[in-house]
Amino acid sequence: MAPTRVDPQGAHAAAGTVPDPARAGGAQWLGWLGIIRLGLVQTALGAIVVLTTSTLNRVMVVELMLPAMLPGILVGLHYAVQMSRPRWGYGSDMGGRRTPWIIGGMGVLALGGFGAALSVGLMAQNTALGIVAATLAFIAIGVGVGASGTSLLTLLAVRVAPERRAPAATIVWVMMIVGFIITAGVAGAQLDPFTLTRLVAVTGIVCALAFVLTLVAVVGIEKSSPADAEQPSSAVSADEEKPAFRTVMAEVWTDPRARGFAIFVFASMLAYSTQDLILEPFAGAVYGFTPGASTQLAGVQHGGVLLGMILVALAGLGIRGRRFGSLKAWTVGGCIASGLALFALAFSAAYPASWPLEANVFALGLANGAFAVAAIGSMMSLASEGTKRREGVRMGLFGAAQAIAFGLGGLVGTVGIDVTRALSGSIPLAYGTVFTLEGIVFLVAAVLAARIGMDQLAERRDRLSVAGDGYLSGVGGPG
Repeated sequence: MAPTRVDPQGAHAAAGTVPDPARAGGAQWLGWLGIIRLGLVQTALGAIVVLTTSTLNRVMVVELMLPAMLPGILVGLHYAVQMSRPRWGYGSDMGGRRTPWIIGGMGVLALGGFGAALSVGLMAQNTALGIVAATLAFIAIGVGVGASGTSLLTLLAVRVAPERRAPAATIVWVMMIVGFIITAGVAGAQLDPFTLTRLVAVTGIVCALAFVLTLVAVVGIEKSSPADAEQPSSAVSADEEKPAFRTVMAEVWTDPRARGFAIFVFASMLAYSTQDLILEPFAGAVYGFTPGASTQLAGVQHGGVLLGMILVALAGLGIRGRRFGSLKAWTVGGCIASGLALFALAFSAAYPASWPLEANVFALGLANGAFAVAAIGSMMSLASEGTKRREGVRMGLFGAAQAIAFGLGGLVGTVGIDVTRALSGSIPLAYGTVFTLEGIVFLVAAVLAARIGMDQLAERRDRLSVAGDGYLSGVGGPG
């Protein structure tokens, strides 16, 4: 039942919750204010992650002149650690509360982000020791993102009314992008003139502010409620036979649409993530951007991502009830546009003096945002399909595909730069080659997205044809 009114005392409004009489024990749905408050956690998370995955990797490659594969391995490590997300979700399930895991995870993430900046400074003095410290720091980052992010999404899932879950997910995603933009712009401006000491100080301030923002966002958001208020309606009861995990996964994997969409997520996110660790070094090595300027360039890209998401959202809402394009069309179109923007970047490597890099990067972000938010909408729809409730397993399958792609993407991009640069001896050619390959993968992803559901459509037409033949035979036969 949808929430109809706010508590007259104002207590529910202050907490961002709305009582739902249909829920046992007076349990509360999160209202829009509560959803936005939880979105602030994603803003804080994005603020730390953007520094560790963008700025620190550029400093390692350009300022410290270390192999580009080093930050690729470190970022891949933090994604590998996130394969433990089910364990963190299990822990919050058993405890019955999510906010302690959100706060604890953000604390570990903040310490890991600050430790990563310290390790980069240490690399300048002792490379081997700095790499060891960076390895530990990025493991902490992976643990923190996994614990806080998983518990946050779980809290949204169990405390947001069903009809509000899709817009809630969009709000949280956009607020994470806002964290990217604000941090890239403000922190980037504070990094110039660049020194390693300034890098550590700026990173420490960002991490501390992110942790404080998380505390403010979640205080009072989760109240004690009856046990059944924490259980999704689709939960398996204690006396119901629970199928084995491998059985459920096999069942979901046999669904052609779920399997096809998981493959599409892997391909598109592989192309999407490959650019993360090479765009700022590209701006520095080919265009001569300073660390602060290249960090601000990342902000330009994320600004384009945000606008692309908003455009798709507005197209979905439409004007006077008329919508502009389906989610599938936006997904396919966004992948094609992303591929074309990457081809343009590859071409620009030969003309750094005259090419409008900021406009090219903004266009890339715009296309990325459009395909990403459309894919998220499609993901939510596909997750709820099927004769049995397998939403969590389906979303887990898509999430696993994304995590693997992100982990491989950074490594593939950075190793690709190192290998092509060693073979060709040309830095512009190396970046141009990798950007071209990324663009090709995006075009492949567009084809995969376009084909999703084609098998089911053909099968449905065959069934209708058979049924029609049977009906006509019955009409034309003896009566």
